[in-house]
Parts: sequence; C-alpha cells; structure tokens
Amino acid sequence: MSISYPDVQVVDSPVGLPAAARAAEDFLAALGVSCDNPEMRRSPQRMAEAYAAMLTPRPFEVTTFPNDEGYDELIVVKSIPMQSVCEHHLLPFTGIAHVGYIPADRIVGLSKIARIVEKFARRPQVQERLTKQVANWFEDQLSPKGVGVVIEAEHMCMTLRGVRAAGAITKTSALSGVIKDVPQSRAEFLSIVV
Repeated sequence: MSISYPDVQVVDSPVGLPAAARAAEDFLAALGVSCDNPEMRRSPQRMAEAYAAMLTPRPFEVTTFPNDEGYDELIVVKSIPMQSVCEHHLLPFTGIAHVGYIPADRIVGLSKIARIVEKFARRPQVQERLTKQVANWFEDQLSPKGVGVVIEAEHMCMTLRGVRAAGAITKTSALSGVIKDVPQSRAEFLSIVV
C-alpha cells in the first residue's frame, strides 16, 4: 500500500532484515571492522534493526473532526520529540517539532499531530523538506486559516563528522495563511514556540 502526500511518497513494504544484516556485515567489513569476535557477532543484525526502526513510522489512522464549536484561535502542540535520518550521510538528527494551526471547518485529533510529524520524519530526509511537508499536510488535509511548523534539531552529520560542532541546533520554519501574513498571528505563534 502506498500513501501519497505532496512532495513525498511513503510506501508501506516489508523490511528485509536478514538481507540488511548481511549488507551491514559487508559494509562493516569493507571499513575494516571485524564482526568475528563475540562482542560484535550480532552487531550487523542490531544495526539492521536500528535502521529499520529509524526508517519506519508507526501506522496510524488520521482522525479529523468537524469544527462544530467554530473554534478560530491557535491550536499548538509544542515540543514533539522528533527523530529522522539525514539523507546525505544516513546519520540521525533529533530534536523537537512545534506545530500550530488556526482551524477553519475541520480539526485534527491532537495525538495525530505527533504522528504526522513522525510519518514524514521516519525516512531519509532533510530538515527543511520535513518542516515544509508537515505544514503542507495540514494545508492539504484541513484547509486551515493558517499553519505554523518550527523544527529544532541536532544533526549527527554535523556533530560527529565534518565540522564537529557538538550542540549546534538547526531551526527551520514553515508558515502559511494568517500565521504567515498577519503580524499579530505570526507573533503569537512564534512567542509560543520559540
């Protein structure tokens, strides 16, 4: 089964852990890391399982409801734990996402907001695209009056290699509708999440 969203194709398919474990062992051997000793014997299997977990979102059903109360103020879920894998180096990046929207005709179940972040994060990704994909999902599925998404993350490709800037945090944002265009709404959203 595949699910289409703007800018992303998520394909639900079985993970081939035995093949991944063999490939992990070959990869480690190519780097001169032996898996012949007892401490490393299961490392390729554990590596395959770890990457499968990092690249597989939990399944969920999106639940939206009519906005029967006519709620027209900001709804924000702040500090959603977020993990992804950099598509350039396949190293993790972790942090938090803040997601807010001003509803129009429909609202989404609050727990689903974290699931939506996970759905787009659990794949090889770049933070800028991830931020935009979450915002686009809200635009496409709810047609709200405005959407704001801010993601703050630490990238292991920046802290473990290259510049080795441990503790550096990257912040990205995607704003639309009144949250982008109306200064008071923009200020309110940013004051809540930053």
